[in-house]
Amino acid sequence: MARTEPVPAPPARTGSRRRGLTLGYLVRSLVGKLILLLIVFVTVPIILYSEFRQADAEKRSLLLESARAQGRLIAQSLRPLLERKTPSPLLELNDAIKALATAETGVKVLYHPADDSGLDGFFFVASEPPVSSTTLDEERDRLRERGVLDRLAQSCQGAIPMALRHRMASGEEELLTSITPVTTESGCWAVITTHSTAAMLGTAIDQPYWKTIEVRVASWIYFAMAVFTIGLFFTIWRGLKRFRDLARGISAGRTEGAGFVAQNRVPELAFVAEEFDRMTGVLRDSAQSLRLAAEDNAHAFKTPIAIMRQSLEPLERLVPADNPRGRRALEVIEEAVDRLDRLVASARELDRASAELLDAPRERVDLSELLERMLAAYGDSFTGRGLTLKHDIAPGVVVRAGADLIETVIENVIDNAIELAPQGSELEVELKRDADWAGLAVRDRGPGIGEGDQERIFERYVSLRQASAADRPAGEAGDGQAVGPHLGIGLWIVRRNLQAVGGEVWVENRKGGGLAVNMGLPLAR
Repeated sequence: MARTEPVPAPPARTGSRRRGLTLGYLVRSLVGKLILLLIVFVTVPIILYSEFRQADAEKRSLLLESARAQGRLIAQSLRPLLERKTPSPLLELNDAIKALATAETGVKVLYHPADDSGLDGFFFVASEPPVSSTTLDEERDRLRERGVLDRLAQSCQGAIPMALRHRMASGEEELLTSITPVTTESGCWAVITTHSTAAMLGTAIDQPYWKTIEVRVASWIYFAMAVFTIGLFFTIWRGLKRFRDLARGISAGRTEGAGFVAQNRVPELAFVAEEFDRMTGVLRDSAQSLRLAAEDNAHAFKTPIAIMRQSLEPLERLVPADNPRGRRALEVIEEAVDRLDRLVASARELDRASAELLDAPRERVDLSELLERMLAAYGDSFTGRGLTLKHDIAPGVVVRAGADLIETVIENVIDNAIELAPQGSELEVELKRDADWAGLAVRDRGPGIGEGDQERIFERYVSLRQASAADRPAGEAGDGQAVGPHLGIGLWIVRRNLQAVGGEVWVENRKGGGLAVNMGLPLAR
């Protein structure tokens, strides 16, 4: 039949997500510490780079000032020679600058005749250490591009501070640190001082600070340290994630025989893995003990109950019908035996439900086939109440649970629906797939449940169907705590069983009257 009401998806379990959104949880979590570490790794280099760049700028300024002062002294030493008219200073210039140059400081001399006004009139006339004419031409072109020769051609006055990086033919770099002009009657002389980059102590003169070798080496070391530290965090996180996945697998029954010790890859987590394996074993043993105790206790109580029930039969024949007190005593005893029988059965179900929570069965169950078979077995119950069953069951819906566990859930829900549904009304059962979930809904046209009681009915020993006076022990009021035919554990067992296999159950009032019990179970993979 066509569905009349959609089966809603199970409500999202957002408890852990909400907790993860709180600031306190984020600070305490491994992810929060990783975020904090990333912030530190980003901000610390920025701060250090800014401070070191400032320190380098100050050092560079001092070095350049020292180099320029040295250039001025060299120019002053050469001035008498350059101002001499005869003999020509060019004859002795190379020897003069050779005496002034050092291993770290080079000297070059440009000459611009007074009768030439163009920029092309500048010529290198001396150099120490000696370099090729091609290199000198390239250096002159760079000075022209920087506008230095233009200034010299216009006035030939005033020292020109500069920091021009130049690569020589040998592959080494040198810095042009100062140009000191010397004006004479014959023309303009420009004394250029150069320094090797090694002499400048690796400063970022004429280049960005991040290009210095110190910054590059420090950057690689810092980057390697950051990768190692973050990798360490991810290793720990992967170990914890492996534990989480294994725990889910054990809970879902997908990891038979697997253990935390076998899955652990982090030596520091070995003792944690051992404790987890020990606790898992204890839980499984406890669940098995509960199951055995439930069966043993039920069997132990059922035998004397059966004997008492059999002993009532001859007593009923012996007590005459005209003895009202005797007949009433027999009725009270029979009711007490029935109640004791229900209590024993309920205690057994409680113990079994607790065992399922500790170690739930995880086998593949064809829920579609199971539901069809159980509904067919309820045929007489539907007919006896005059109920009409409408069902829409998607085929091949397979869940991972236990057949007995699911049967207990379906029996409790359908029994409640049959009892609450008005005679002659309609009962709907629907099963469908929804992403990774199997959605099962049982809907009746009964009285429904108040909004404030929709969660309370899943509590143990709570039933909104009031027990009769005969079912209540003396002095106990009917406040929803069930003690008679309805012990108030049916829906409690339903929720506990479903939660044991990763499912959920919740109720909703239907439009037009009635109650819908919605259940969600994870599909088998």
